[in-house]
Amino acid sequence: MKSQQQVIIHIDWDGPYPLDQIKGLNDRKTEKGVYQVYGTHPVYGKDVLLYIGRTSDQTFGKRILEEKWEYTNNYGDVKIYVGRLAGSTTPSNDTWVKEIDLAERLLIYSHKPAFNSMSIQTIPHQDLHNIHILNWGLFNQLMPEVSGLRWTKILDNMPNYEVYGEH
Repeated sequence: MKSQQQVIIHIDWDGPYPLDQIKGLNDRKTEKGVYQVYGTHPVYGKDVLLYIGRTSDQTFGKRILEEKWEYTNNYGDVKIYVGRLAGSTTPSNDTWVKEIDLAERLLIYSHKPAFNSMSIQTIPHQDLHNIHILNWGLFNQLMPEVSGLRWTKILDNMPNYEVYGEH
């Protein structure tokens, strides 16, 4: 197995925001990243993770309101958490957008929100193997850490894998 450099993506989460406050998240320099939608699901109950999405070309305020959550979840209890990528330096826009995409895909695959059913069915691509996400702040029901090593199949065929001490 070839070793790859791990890419650590830090996400600083904030929320919850009711839908009527989302429109204020429109600063084009900072208001992009990934977001979580919570609400009532007819099977899973109240205040559950329904959806994970991303925005990179638009702000949180524009993208989230386009999805019409006030009509999708007719229980009226939608809450949004927004996740802004963070680190010691702001990367190029291309790198930033790529990290947003990778983070969204790995978070969806590992948490399996009910309204992301199409994305859950897809097996993560090879580019997720070396991704490691650290969730900070108010990340609600997400795991604090998510690793592509754990959630992809890269380790499934590890040669000579056995419990220590068996041989």
